[in-house]
Amino acid sequence: MKLLLDTHTFLWFIMGNPHLSATARTLIEDQANEKVLSVASLWEIAIKISIGKLALSGSFDTLIPQQLNLNGFELLGLEVRHAAALIALPFHHRDPFDRLLIAQSIVEQMQIVSHDSIFDAYQVTRLW
Repeated sequence: MKLLLDTHTFLWFIMGNPHLSATARTLIEDQANEKVLSVASLWEIAIKISIGKLALSGSFDTLIPQQLNLNGFELLGLEVRHAAALIALPFHHRDPFDRLLIAQSIVEQMQIVSHDSIFDAYQVTRLW
């Protein structure tokens, strides 16, 4: 199964946060699943750090690549077709990062692992 991790899902997983559901943890830990993190999530994390809304246990440029490698997460870049898919998305959700993740999930035909139930308003499969 190909899984796109929402930003909070990735952070909760690498930080061992108890808010991560048992189902999400099992899906992420399952070696048979392909786990993907969007560059949009890296952008969101960097912005939250810069405005003081998030602190990591190490430096961004060391911790993030280390965690991607350690956990076998692939990085998904942004493509024109991802941005194009945003045009057709209804505005159930206004967060630009989440909207991009939704578009990527649709275009790449990935299931998204997220606590955010508003994703259910879109044509994506949300797992939690």
